Amino acid sequence: MKKILLAISLATMCGTSMAAGDAEAGKGKSAMCAACHGANGVGIGPMFPNLAGQKADYMVLQLKAFKDGTRKGANYAQMIGMVAALSDQDMEDIAAFYASMDAAK
Repeated sequence: MKKILLAISLATMCGTSMAAGDAEAGKGKSAMCAACHGANGVGIGPMFPNLAGQKADYMVLQLKAFKDGTRKGANYAQMIGMVAALSDQDMEDIAAFYASMDAAK
């Protein structure tokens, strides 16, 4: 049921811009992300998704979902530790940084 509600929420927000991050600030805040998602936003292996070129709003939603525990998965244990100290602004900045990159190929 939670997944259905999350999907509906995401679908209704698709046309709405939420993130208002600073890509330059996000570049500095993304150092910890690079360990798994690569310095250029390309995951270092199949367990780590590419972040380069992702929509900022989507990334912010996912980071918040990891932080509040509504998103769980194979890398949940690592991600909860990564997002625990991030503020909403940090998340928006990091998302803006990865969104500003060319999509991974």
